[in-house]
Amino acid sequence: MIPKVRRPKTRRMIALEVLANTAPSPSFRTITLGGADLADLEPAGDDQAVRLFFPRVGQERLRMPTLDNEGWMAEVLLMPKSRRPWVRNYTIRRSRAGEIDIEFALHDGDAPAASWARRARAGDRAGVFDLGISYLPPDGVPWQLLVGDESALPAILAILDHAPADLVAEVFLEVPSVGDVRGVEAPAGVRVHWLPRARAGERPGELALASLVAANLPDGPAYAWVAGEAALATGARRHLVRDRGWSKADVAFLGYWRYGRASPG
Repeated sequence: MIPKVRRPKTRRMIALEVLANTAPSPSFRTITLGGADLADLEPAGDDQAVRLFFPRVGQERLRMPTLDNEGWMAEVLLMPKSRRPWVRNYTIRRSRAGEIDIEFALHDGDAPAASWARRARAGDRAGVFDLGISYLPPDGVPWQLLVGDESALPAILAILDHAPADLVAEVFLEVPSVGDVRGVEAPAGVRVHWLPRARAGERPGELALASLVAANLPDGPAYAWVAGEAALATGARRHLVRDRGWSKADVAFLGYWRYGRASPG
């Protein structure tokens, strides 16, 4: 699933360090990163994504790629695993002067990013490479639909943080537990539907998709941004286009991950 993306005009590899590790709710960790190189990252708001580089267990230091173009991928793959960093895509949850927050959903198991987020401490090294934004609603659209599981929660909350005061939207957010439901500051025209999963082991994304299918949505043209587990993203787009008559061009969908399948690295 390759969505339309607005890339930054310029970008470079940015080396940072962990400033803080906090838990906004039981299933999430927020890692605050900072450093002098952060001046080279231009905050874009909304769902601004980055490649996040972090060390593997046992590595004494983080070795970042040196190339500031897509050639960095080959550079990383040519590194022996003893020196190769982990690389994952994440959304910048918040930006402040000299700091960014990246929020991690703590999936079950020993996934590299979640494991690193659990153990990261102040002074640990990490790095980012700007990827741009995929939330690109057209001007004048009457209302919007935002749908995601826990992996898309940071992006959707960041979108709402930057939303105009006149935004009208229906938002469906699936999270692992009731304890992950949070207060959200959003424009008056935004309705947030929190969807905590009721049973342990329930497949992520299924509740959000079922809730979308059953929802009584406003009529008229709209823009949808859907992200999370791959079956949620593709299923939501299929439902909107086939069952509700939406244009494919009005649905941005991103499969962040696949249930039961580890990311390569």
